[in-house]
Amino acid sequence: MILIFGGVYQGMLDYAVERFGAAGDEIYRCSDDSIYEPEGKNVIYELDKWILALVREGLDTGAAVRRFADNNRDAVVISNDVSGGVVPEDPVMRKWREATGRALTLIAQESDEVVRLFCGIPTKLK
Repeated sequence: MILIFGGVYQGMLDYAVERFGAAGDEIYRCSDDSIYEPEGKNVIYELDKWILALVREGLDTGAAVRRFADNNRDAVVISNDVSGGVVPEDPVMRKWREATGRALTLIAQESDEVVRLFCGIPTKLK
């Protein structure tokens, strides 16, 4: 698994498409209104949105992310890093922020490579 993360609009998907040659049908685009596990594609995009859907439904995000990591060992996983900035007042958004941080930590540990994008510039962390 390869994890690519960074702030919103930092060029993560463009980087993955350029580096891995992923085409439209090879990319799973997560949605914040679907609790179904993203799988079966070469690139999983905006994992943070899937985590938000899980949080909104009150589901166990830790268990879901562990299953996801086990089922997507060969995928390129892209997620927005939502840990920076002001802590949200909304309890659901705070829980989402924490769950996303924990998810990225687990996925980074399981990944063969971890890349952070900032201003379109990739930095290999692992």
